[in-house]
Amino acid sequence: MRVGIVCGYSFDVPGGVQFHVRDLAEHLIATGHEVSVLAPAEDATPVPDFVVPAGRTVALPYNGSVARLNFGPVAAARTRRWLEEGDFDVLHLHEPITPSLSMLALWIADGPIVGTFHTAMDRSRALQVASPLVRPLLEKITGRIAVSEEARRTVVEHLGGDAVVVPNGVFVDRFADAARADAWCGTAERPTVAFLGRLDESRKGLPVLAAAIPQVLEQVPGARFLVAGRGDVAEYREELSRFGDSVTFLGPVSDAEKESLLASVDLYVAPHSGGESFGIVLVEAMSAGAHVVASDIPAFRSVLDGGRYGTLFPTGDTGALAAALVTALRDRDASRQVREAASEAVRRYDWSVVTAEVLAVYEMVTADGRHVHEDVRSRTVVGRLRAALDGRTETGR
Repeated sequence: MRVGIVCGYSFDVPGGVQFHVRDLAEHLIATGHEVSVLAPAEDATPVPDFVVPAGRTVALPYNGSVARLNFGPVAAARTRRWLEEGDFDVLHLHEPITPSLSMLALWIADGPIVGTFHTAMDRSRALQVASPLVRPLLEKITGRIAVSEEARRTVVEHLGGDAVVVPNGVFVDRFADAARADAWCGTAERPTVAFLGRLDESRKGLPVLAAAIPQVLEQVPGARFLVAGRGDVAEYREELSRFGDSVTFLGPVSDAEKESLLASVDLYVAPHSGGESFGIVLVEAMSAGAHVVASDIPAFRSVLDGGRYGTLFPTGDTGALAAALVTALRDRDASRQVREAASEAVRRYDWSVVTAEVLAVYEMVTADGRHVHEDVRSRTVVGRLRAALDGRTETGR
């Protein structure tokens, strides 16, 4: 198939949706399909050959994080041009109701369209207001995918209709076969615990972990905590510096470094407070062979099968987190059994399995033989924006 994929979030800053789009495209290409990805990105940003940069973005707060979006007449013109040149069999939009490229593409295009919904939230005033406006657009989506039951619940409750659950994917063997780094490997005397995420986003849970670390070190003095991720958190660095090399801030890590880090440590801790629809980093840690200790939010509870493939603790409870970490570090036989079970279960998330499920949706929406084409109704507004951008007037539309 000729597949056009649109990512609503910027490739200038790494994120879960961007990684999902990139990896899906890579696997589709590896299995013989032609793929082009349209995504917000500066022209100077390094992107894979299959990614078409759509220009700079605007940073907006969204669901406890910051989303970098691309919207407006320039973005609309680039989206229309990409669609015209692509001649796609199927159009796959990620986050189609976020005001960015995916929504523009949904506005402009018609035909076999698949939408993947990544977001999970309990309530959203913005979605409540926007829902009557976007529902007519959503009717153009002929195949809906949600990356988790939590994301599906958000679709059903806020947007109406339903979606098939196809989870995020992971190249399992990349993590399972990753090289271990001596500096990050744990030993019986000095076990290692990793944390990875945006350090300055409180929902990622660094404040909860920081409060639990002293309690863990009282009972397991040799434990080492490796904290990786972007963000300036000088107060935590200063607070935890008294523990010397028991706490190390690694800063941002590359994909290869992340794989090596997760393959090297004994435990991976995910003390998130919410706002997660899936928990891809849990799957990555499980693939790499780390024992996952995670907060008991719905998305993580689902990935860990209620605690069968990792350890859950009550969300936000620092004492419970410390106790869970101490137990996992001390009982190495029990930890090994959990890791072995997780290593088997995680195969369900390998891209070879996930891509086959996505292709099944593609085949369903293209069964009538139609191709992606322009929705002429979009010209009434988008056409005028494009004409204004070109410095000319357009009549009769």
